[in-house]
Parts: sequence; structure tokens; C-alpha cells
Amino acid sequence: MDELRMTDQKIWPPRFRKWSRRERDNFKIGMLFLLPWTIGFLVFTLYPMLASLVYSFAVYHARQPLEWVGLKNYIDLFQDDLFWTALYNTLYMVVIGVPLTLLASFFCAILLNLKVRGQAFYRVVYFLPSIVPTVASTILWLWILNPQAGILNTVLGYIGIHGPNWMSNPAWSKPGLIMLGLWGMGNTIIIYLSGLQDVSVSLLEAAELDGANWWQRLWHVTVPMVSPITLFNLITGVIAMFQYFAQAYVFRGFQNLGYPLNSTLFYSVLLYQNAFQWLKMGYASAMAWVLFIIILVCTLLLLKISDKFTYYAG
Repeated sequence: MDELRMTDQKIWPPRFRKWSRRERDNFKIGMLFLLPWTIGFLVFTLYPMLASLVYSFAVYHARQPLEWVGLKNYIDLFQDDLFWTALYNTLYMVVIGVPLTLLASFFCAILLNLKVRGQAFYRVVYFLPSIVPTVASTILWLWILNPQAGILNTVLGYIGIHGPNWMSNPAWSKPGLIMLGLWGMGNTIIIYLSGLQDVSVSLLEAAELDGANWWQRLWHVTVPMVSPITLFNLITGVIAMFQYFAQAYVFRGFQNLGYPLNSTLFYSVLLYQNAFQWLKMGYASAMAWVLFIIILVCTLLLLKISDKFTYYAG
């Protein structure tokens, strides 16, 4: 009988203990503190997402009921040449701009991690561009990249190089925007710098005793130890670059050049045009959900292949 009772205790889960009055009050207080965030999430995040999903299958009229069109918005989207041009330009920034930013940020973090006099000053100088407002920094680079009076082409002229027309030449417009991104990579540098602080000094010293030079210690010790940081920066960089908007839009507005042969027509810019300039809300909603799926697939793919290059000490 005792064995049967023990067996019953193992099979059937114990009854939940009834909460005391104090525990119920604490739960209510906790839910009350969560209420503002919950309302904000429901009103400003969940509802717009669901509404855009509905609009993507319809033609939105501000003062009339929705006109259901099924998959027409998605079919028209994939038949639109501007869609493919914008997607190509965005993928260009993702494939070239993000790796360059990671590589430059990593080596800048290594330099800032050196024990030299004025280390704090150098760290502040490298980080300052990242806190400059986007519009202000973009206007600054409009002057730097100016083909006639810009400082960059002026410096290139001193060494005998005729600088290109950065923002009007389709071949140089996206590299110019990538340079703007490299100038403001302070946040990525700080994240890498925090990861370098956790690299085991004993491992570096052991590698040095084994005869490894600086490059070998960097490649076989430092790089694997900060690989989780690299994965984080890579995923966040890819997500941010797929939503690249402000810099390209400001370039267009202040330079009055438009998009040189659509070379800086990025996905988010085209989405903005469809939604707020041409008032094609249903079409823009379809674009938004296609972008969401692309970002989701890319993120899952990066996480899937990350096991091959990411090392977790634990």
C-alpha cells in the first residue's frame, strides 16, 4: 500500500498551493506596474502589425471601407522593377556595408584596448560621431563628399587623384553612404571593446609562451573569444541595414539630386514613398511584410550557421 501511495505521488502532480493574501496583493501590484508597457505594446506595436497585415490584402481608403484584393498587392510587388532595384541596393549595403563595419569596428576596438597614455580620450573621440544626430551627420557628409568643394575630393586632389562625383555617380553613391556608416560605428566599437575586456589574459600569455606572434594570438585566441559579440553585431547590423532609410532620404532631400539612376533607392525609402507620398497603404503594407519575412529568414539563417564560427566558453 505504501509503495502504491509513493507511485501515485510520482504520477500525479501535487496540488497547487493557494496564494495567500499577501501574494495576491504582490501579484496585483506587479501587474499594475506592467500595465503601461502592456497598453503601449498593444496599441503601438501589436495593433499596427495586425492592421498592416490586413491592409496588405486590400486597397486602403481613408474615408471608405477597405477594398479587398487578395494577393494582388504581393503579385504587383514582385512584378515591380523598382521593388527589385530597391531590394538589390539594400542587399548591396547588407553584404558589403555590414562586414566592412564589423571589420573596421573590431580593429578600432583592438587599438582602443591598448594600454597607452590618453586611452580614455581616444575612446571618447571614436565614440562621439555615433551620438551626432542622423540628419546633422548626413548634412556634414554632404559637404565632405561635395565633388567641387568637399574636403575629401580636395585632399585627393593634393595627391593627384581626381575624386569622383560621390552622390551623383551611381557607381560611387552607395560607397559614399558606406563611408558615412563607418564614420558612425562608435556603438559597435564599444560593444567589441567590452568583449575584448573578457578575453582571458592567461590564454594570450600561454599562446605567447608557445611562440605565437601577435597575428596568431589575434586569430586563434582573440577572434574566437569575441565570436559571440561578432554574431550579435552581425545580426543587429543586418536588421538595421535592411531598414536603411534616414541617410539616403536626407541625401536626396538636401542635395536635390534625387536618386542617381535609382542607385540609392533603398527598400525602406521605396516603402515610405508608396505609403506617404503615393498613399498606396495596402501596397506599402505588403512591402513591409515581405521585408519582415526577408529579415526573419536571414536572422534564422545566421543563427543556424553560427555554430560553425561562434565559440561559447561555457
